[in-house]
Amino acid sequence: MVECRITSHDPPIPTVARRFDARRVYTVLVLAPLLYGAIRYFPPFAFTGLVLAVGSIALLEFYRLGLVPPGERPYVGAGLLGFAALLFAPHHGEFLVPTLLAAVIGILSLPLILRSPLDHVLRNSAATLLGILYLGVTLSFVVRTRLLEHGEWLVFFLLLVTWAGDTGAYYAGTVWGRHRLAPRISPKKSVEGLVGGLLAAVMAAYLARWWFLPALSMIDCAVLAVLLTAAGLWGDLAESAMKRSVGAKDSGGVLPGHGGMLDRLDSLLFAAPTFFYYVTLMTRSETLA
Repeated sequence: MVECRITSHDPPIPTVARRFDARRVYTVLVLAPLLYGAIRYFPPFAFTGLVLAVGSIALLEFYRLGLVPPGERPYVGAGLLGFAALLFAPHHGEFLVPTLLAAVIGILSLPLILRSPLDHVLRNSAATLLGILYLGVTLSFVVRTRLLEHGEWLVFFLLLVTWAGDTGAYYAGTVWGRHRLAPRISPKKSVEGLVGGLLAAVMAAYLARWWFLPALSMIDCAVLAVLLTAAGLWGDLAESAMKRSVGAKDSGGVLPGHGGMLDRLDSLLFAAPTFFYYVTLMTRSETLA
């Protein structure tokens, strides 16, 4: 536990450890307008389909990380089906818990139907269910946010602030990062990067308030910037810990400069529930109407 602390015994991050990757910028320039159009103009059901497509790529990457020994694999088809069911459950009222219960029972029942080797059952079932919980439950809160009044703007706020925090942390850490934040889990993350990410998130929150969501108060913007930065960092570190446990650097390479889809979504997975509950519990409903 001592090695997790930021002390003088931790060597500073080499200034050449991280370099600017122009591919990150090009990927954003291509995808950002497409994503904006989908959020702004897709009806909720079609938007859920988009989340399903993106999340399915991330789920497949998760299942390919090496969660089980060679020769074994999660029940991928059942995992994708359970994932889709969780995303569409909010369209039919509060069906999240029954859908999750059905997914758990269904996955645990598969070995009885498929006659899987008994020494594979626990690992494969556990890996399959973890993927459904990790991605299905968390991304369902993006869908639930879209279903709120003016949900398209709320989703845009969530993504803008979360990814501004990510981007600010990356570039601030690249330029000024010297003090390691979590050396055991993610050696390249720095305290300076965290500060830069927080400042970028605050600026993005106030820009969003001025641009399209003036009903949010100044205090709400500041609190949400802090919460989404913290939740996003926690989600990033959680994914990094899982990848490090199986010796993986990136979850994939589908997004040039960003790694895999799971690498791009890791911050959002923890930020989305945080944002949803803040908006629904801590702000008055009429404020956002």
